[in-house]
Amino acid sequence: MALNFMDFVGAIPGNVALGLIWGIMAIGVFVTFKILNFADLTVDGSFATGGATAVMLILNGWSAPLALLAAFVVGAVAGLCTGFLHTMLGIPDILSGILMQIALYSINLNIMGGANKAISVDQFKLIVSQRYLNTALLISLCFVVVVILLCYWYFGTEQGCAIRATGNNPAMSRAQGININMMKVIALAISNGLVAMAGGLLSQFQGYSDINMGRGSIVIGLAAVIIGEVLGSAIFGKRMNFMIRLGFVVVGAIIYYLVIGLVLWLQMPTDDLKLFTAIIVAVFLAIPYIKGKAGHSFAAAARKGAKND
Repeated sequence: MALNFMDFVGAIPGNVALGLIWGIMAIGVFVTFKILNFADLTVDGSFATGGATAVMLILNGWSAPLALLAAFVVGAVAGLCTGFLHTMLGIPDILSGILMQIALYSINLNIMGGANKAISVDQFKLIVSQRYLNTALLISLCFVVVVILLCYWYFGTEQGCAIRATGNNPAMSRAQGININMMKVIALAISNGLVAMAGGLLSQFQGYSDINMGRGSIVIGLAAVIIGEVLGSAIFGKRMNFMIRLGFVVVGAIIYYLVIGLVLWLQMPTDDLKLFTAIIVAVFLAIPYIKGKAGHSFAAAARKGAKND
């Protein structure tokens, strides 16, 4: 079939809206992956937990904002449980996240009473809906701005700085009297709360929650973080402060979904979508390494020496 470029252009607003919603999720991944230096795989489960919680509460008469707040709280509880497994029981970070992810699969089934639940914008007053795309774009952007501002403020406080210090150098942080286990638990709660809130927004946007809606979330989150870091470093270099880094995480999520939209527009097999995702992430993960290796090569040193002469 012939490709119509206008079809791709017409899909851009929807991809941007998805990128903004997943950008909130990516900020949650950024908190654990970049700030805390913790490989947390809980997010694949907590994302679906947020969606399931929001949908079921709305179906039971709760307002959409309260349901979204409840989704954040439930996600934070999931993060607390992961932190407990890691700090109190001594389970490695990756394994504690995997265990919680597995547990959340059954919990999500119990929350929804099945594999999925539908919710209609015709019956309920939802915060976002793909039927009203322009409004969804504006509201999602507002959510992103508020989340970035709150994170910028919080991680500038004494407790936020303690979390950043814990991720940067746990031994030194402990020597300075910081309770690093407590900081890890708090960061995990914040991270998974944001992830679950994004899941609650996405379930409203697409009109349903599904047990598998969080599958591969960690890959998408990491893709957004890495893409954002690479682009931010290329544009701002050493001038990239914490707020700019958070903003570029969201930009990374938007670019990711634009690339996915391009792949779909090119009519590539949808069965290979996960493969394309892995390739995209691998490419952007490799760019900083290749760039750093090139900058420290003997050839680069020789060129620099010749230039100085």
